[in-house]
Amino acid sequence: MLKKQLIMEKALELFSEQGFEATSVQQITERCGISKGAFYLSFKTKDELLISMVENYLQQFVTDVDQVVRSSLSKDIILVEFYKSIFQAFKKHAASARVFLNEKVLLTKKELFQKIIAYDIEMSKSIIYMLEQLYQDKLDDTKYDVMYCIKGFMKSYSELFIFSDIPLDLDQLSKSLAEKTEILAKYTTIPFMTEELVQLTAKPCNEDFSKESLLELIEQHLDGLIDTIERESLELLKEQVENPTYSKPIIKGLIENIRLQPDYRWVAYVIAKYFNM
Repeated sequence: MLKKQLIMEKALELFSEQGFEATSVQQITERCGISKGAFYLSFKTKDELLISMVENYLQQFVTDVDQVVRSSLSKDIILVEFYKSIFQAFKKHAASARVFLNEKVLLTKKELFQKIIAYDIEMSKSIIYMLEQLYQDKLDDTKYDVMYCIKGFMKSYSELFIFSDIPLDLDQLSKSLAEKTEILAKYTTIPFMTEELVQLTAKPCNEDFSKESLLELIEQHLDGLIDTIERESLELLKEQVENPTYSKPIIKGLIENIRLQPDYRWVAYVIAKYFNM
């Protein structure tokens, strides 16, 4: 396990037990079995650790959903699988979500708030892509309204997994919401949300990865990665960012090599975005 991942996992345990403010760096390092120096090599402050934890959670969430909407699933099941992936993620990370939502300190951190907005924008893009694939031009005037309705379903029903321990039928919930989405898509006729309005709400945080920032992200993931097909693929992708020569199918294949590893899904997602895949 990477040292950063170990620190985040043990910190989450402590935040769950006693809260963010009451947890010290010393307690985190003791739980991890590492020195304070080792902690500060990974994170400059406890605030930076918290932001990294939330960002790691959001990255997994966005990449899992994007993988479903861009898959080769048949149109009659993609909505069901979309909702299933959403609520599987909420169920898997319910403990993390409870910690983040219960910490009032999060509301004071502007950088964290901006990151959440930025990932929400990425989620919106994935949903719009899915709607365009499912309904083509039949939804031109109302696709942004349907997108907002889908996000409303996600937010409302996620509370069942975050704040309740009752057993839930995930398949039934996914089918139910897929049916509701189909009805909205077919019968919504009065649009409100427009592309311009969506862009205005996204403008403050809608930042794409530059070549330099992408190369830095790749370097971070190469650090400590042993000689495997994942490392070789990532090194080749780094070369393509610096000097593109491969065809898109080859680049896509290299991305798939690293996407299979949970710790590298985000860098695979960003590289795919960079090459418009």
